[in-house]
Amino acid sequence: MARRSVQSSLLFFTLLVAALVGYQVSLVATAQNVPARVRVGVILKMGSTVGARLRVGIQMAAEDYYAANPASATRVELLFKDSGTDVLRAASAAVDLIKNEQVQAIIGPTTSAEAEFIAPIGNSSHVPVISYSATSPSLSPAQTPFFVRTAANDSFQTAPVAAILDAFRWRAAVVVCEDSPYGTGILPSLADALQGIGAKIMDRTAVPTDASDDRLDAVLYRFKAMPTRVFVVHMSYSLAGRFFRRAKMLGMMSEGYVWVATDGVGTFMDSFTPEEVDAMQGVVSLRPYVQETDAVKNFSSRFKDRLRRENPTADDVREPTVLRFWAYDTAWAIAAAAEAAGVTSPAFQTPQTNMALTDLDRLGVSATGKKLLNAVLNTTFDGLAGKFRLVDGQLQLPAYEVVNIIGKGARTVGFWRPESGISKDLNADSAKTTLKQILWPGEPRDTPKGWTVSPNGQKLRVDVPVKRGFTQFVDVGNVSTTGNRNITGYCIDVFDELMKSLLYPVNYEYVPYPDSSQSYEKLVGQVATEKADLVVGDVTITASRMAEVDFTMPFTESGWSMVVAVQKDTGNNMWIFLQPLTTGLWVASLVFFCFTGFVVWVIEHRINPEFRGTPWQQFGLIFYFAFSTLVFSHKEKLESNLSRVVVIIWVSFVLILTSSYTASLTSMLTVQKLQPTVTDVRELLRRGDYIGFQEGTFIIPLLEKMGFQYRMRSYSTADQYADALSKGSANGGVAAIFDEIPYLKLFLSQYCDGYTMVGPIYKTDGFGFVFPRGSPMVDDVSRAILTLAEGEKMAQIEKKWFGDPGSCKSQGSAVGSSNLSFRSFGGLFLITGVVSTAMLIIYLVTFFYRERNELRAAEAAGSGSGSPSLRRLRAWMQHYDRKDLKSPTFRTFNDESMRNGSEYASRTPRWTDESPCNGGVADANRMPEEAVGGMSPFSVSRSSEMNGDISPAAGDTPASEFDNSFERRAGEAGTSQPR
Repeated sequence: MARRSVQSSLLFFTLLVAALVGYQVSLVATAQNVPARVRVGVILKMGSTVGARLRVGIQMAAEDYYAANPASATRVELLFKDSGTDVLRAASAAVDLIKNEQVQAIIGPTTSAEAEFIAPIGNSSHVPVISYSATSPSLSPAQTPFFVRTAANDSFQTAPVAAILDAFRWRAAVVVCEDSPYGTGILPSLADALQGIGAKIMDRTAVPTDASDDRLDAVLYRFKAMPTRVFVVHMSYSLAGRFFRRAKMLGMMSEGYVWVATDGVGTFMDSFTPEEVDAMQGVVSLRPYVQETDAVKNFSSRFKDRLRRENPTADDVREPTVLRFWAYDTAWAIAAAAEAAGVTSPAFQTPQTNMALTDLDRLGVSATGKKLLNAVLNTTFDGLAGKFRLVDGQLQLPAYEVVNIIGKGARTVGFWRPESGISKDLNADSAKTTLKQILWPGEPRDTPKGWTVSPNGQKLRVDVPVKRGFTQFVDVGNVSTTGNRNITGYCIDVFDELMKSLLYPVNYEYVPYPDSSQSYEKLVGQVATEKADLVVGDVTITASRMAEVDFTMPFTESGWSMVVAVQKDTGNNMWIFLQPLTTGLWVASLVFFCFTGFVVWVIEHRINPEFRGTPWQQFGLIFYFAFSTLVFSHKEKLESNLSRVVVIIWVSFVLILTSSYTASLTSMLTVQKLQPTVTDVRELLRRGDYIGFQEGTFIIPLLEKMGFQYRMRSYSTADQYADALSKGSANGGVAAIFDEIPYLKLFLSQYCDGYTMVGPIYKTDGFGFVFPRGSPMVDDVSRAILTLAEGEKMAQIEKKWFGDPGSCKSQGSAVGSSNLSFRSFGGLFLITGVVSTAMLIIYLVTFFYRERNELRAAEAAGSGSGSPSLRRLRAWMQHYDRKDLKSPTFRTFNDESMRNGSEYASRTPRWTDESPCNGGVADANRMPEEAVGGMSPFSVSRSSEMNGDISPAAGDTPASEFDNSFERRAGEAGTSQPR
């Protein structure tokens, strides 16, 4: 028994040891499989409906991630904290999470104001602060690297807001926003976007988040008094609901008003009460686009079921919004980043420094924060809200949805994408800048024009100047029996026609402004100070005036100049015959006369006896022949066809030139000319003359700047202009009148004889109608001016007040006829020069080709001093100077000589020093064939081909008989010999 008891004890001990070893192994294995905890804080407004729903969505995200990834080595532990109702409690919650809970990341907070406090805390402690709802552009991940925005930056939605305004051509808007970092942060980006489409912000107002109804009413009353009817609203949903309820009570949600809201309204439609939704009927808003996928549908169904279980008292459980999708994706991203980064247990290190630590320093620095931050920034996945991808620490959106609040909710009317802009749907082929039918406030049939002519419903006050002269532009008549004034004029008729052409009615009345005669600056100031709604009259557009008011485009000619008197040109000029042609034309004509004569001489010299003779005779012949063509008195017979072509073209040119010269000279001698007394401003200044101007004109400072400070006189009527100019500066008048082009043309139409407009035209922008700054009517009236100017109505109005244009016939005689210039005959000179040069080249080429053998022989026989080139040139010129005996002219002469028995006719005579031309006595057996006819300008030596030995038929023939025979035969040969 004892032995059996011992065995039993040993067996029990063995089993106990085995059990203990197995338990220890099991504990080790279990410890090795436990996921590392990642503590993540969540800051929400726990007491609000939105906060409760966001909490459910974040919890579901963590559960769904680990259900899809059960083998994860990390496990996110969510620690929720209430931010309360102010930013200090939110900051306190963040400090508590970091200091006491040792969180490694924070989700939240929900507002931009809270994020501005918490982001620096997370940046200092290296704890990533990841917000899905702090959308203000003032929060920048670049400034606080540990702040991550898993939502869209508010500046992204300024482009679709501007695109909506641009789609309906609204060019003015009032911006009202919440007075908070969320509300005011969007203003710079919104201003740039509206400026990009040419729209102006007429007013911008920030409303406090806790504003009372009276404060809201004061803002809305001010908006109601403005002509602009387009309002852009950027507020949180809590303030926006109250704002629109007050707007409806004041009648500002009626026909004619346009309200465009950012996603602060469209995204939180489930947070508004039915009364607030009813007040927002017709509002157009934005919300980030979320594609309705199967995952979205599944989450929405589970979300509503869980919300009902956790909040049984909830009456209306609506579909989750994009904000809950962003919150869900944020929690999923942190879980995925923690797994990817392999984050371990939290560890905070206190800075080691000798300086005293602040409470913020005592929080320490997270050892895992940087690693977790990088993992979050690099995390990408297909989330509920779309592709989760962070660029520069911010979520990128593919599109915005444009919604129209109708009934109990919002209806989609279009989309906006960065690459395509506004469209009806998301298809790439859809028409741009179009939206589906929108139901505007008050349910109007047509799209609101975006502004009203008279906000208070009264007639517009239109101030007009009271003028003492030039009343054709504006004439304020006497008071009628009904107490009204009969205001007429060109400007009045134009403005009335413009108002009739607008697509909307405009009620207005003209009010004379009596103080406008001295200066129009006060008249323009009536609009700038809101004492008048607009100004109609002959008001010139200037840069200084446009700084205070807006002008339409000009409806008259622009610029200003001067008018002077004219006088008859009675002076006699003995050189008037030179005036028809300019100096350049005279010189060019002289050059071409000489050139043409030279070309004809070169071609005719070898073959035509009439172009031979002594050098002086031939020089004279060149000039005589060319200039004789002026009166067609040239008698020289031309032998070459080349020279005939040259002369034909030249005679045609001379005919045209002489005809034009005769006509111009006749005009100068017979037509009475009127010359202006002054032609230049510098002449006025040099002579010290007085000048005149119209009273009230804007050009007075400009004239003073020119140097007329103390020599200016003011006038008001066209009659005074004429009287002052006729007197002249020395007799109490003026030498010139400076005024704008419309006034000067009107003056010249009445006094066309004796006055003319001279000098440069100084540019201005003409007359325009004056409107308040930013008035939306400016664009409509400017377009109407263009339409009116393109039709016949404007011409009819001008004819009514200014008469027929150009009716002053004598005005054209004030300017003398101009002289003829080289440019007027450039084509003729070109033709003549080309033809003459071509004929000369053809002749020279032919000469060198036909005489090539003779030229070589002449080069070989040549002698004398100088270089080879000079000797060659001398030989060529001597050969050119000889007669071309092969030409028909000299061949006929040689034949007659042979028949008469002249044995010297076929010889080549030579001149010697005893030639008669040199005054020597010739040998009885050596007489020249042509004593004086063989020299030319090309004769470079004393010898010529016309000299040689002559043997008479009888040795005792007297010299006188030989001379007579020589002259007779030379005459028979057609050679003209000088006596």
